[in-house]
Amino acid sequence: MTIKDVKKNFIIDNAIDLFLSKSIGDVTIKDIAIKANVGEATIYRYFSSKQNLVCDVAVKLENKIFEQYFNIPKTLNGFEQLSEFYNRYQKIFNEHCELFKFINEFDAYLLSEGKTDIGEYSSGLEQFKAVFSFAYNQGVQDGSIAAVANWEIFYYATTHAMLELCKKLSVADIVIQDVNSHKKEEVAALVELILFKLKK
Repeated sequence: MTIKDVKKNFIIDNAIDLFLSKSIGDVTIKDIAIKANVGEATIYRYFSSKQNLVCDVAVKLENKIFEQYFNIPKTLNGFEQLSEFYNRYQKIFNEHCELFKFINEFDAYLLSEGKTDIGEYSSGLEQFKAVFSFAYNQGVQDGSIAAVANWEIFYYATTHAMLELCKKLSVADIVIQDVNSHKKEEVAALVELILFKLKK
């Protein structure tokens, strides 16, 4: 890793702290510069815009989440691996709800800012799909999983459902139903429903 890489990562790490404790929209380049104890010009030397920095933050968080939570042992049978896979969403929600809040804000930020280069972020999502694909195919072979009509559609439908629920429950309460909800139990219930469909 070069000195340039070290400095760039240092800025990203400080931006992560601010984005997770506040919000993407509320944090300015000046705020990040003050937190990192560098000049604003230094940040623009490494990142052409705030949008560019936000995308790099998203990529780093995406990889961190994958490395920390989705290294699922392949020695388990297919159903056990998929149980771990979906329960990791619940674990992240229980331990670091702010990560889903960031994903929610990141999606909205990209939509509001218009088209941008998120190729690296998009490519990173494929590593999660690969974990599911391996576990699903192993489960079909070892007989622990009930095959579905189209595993890719099932993957996208269920992971989108998990993400959207976790994103929704990670933001501030809006209506009385939000206040009265049992957030962790809701996430657990969705995991249970998905696994019920998969279990042979």
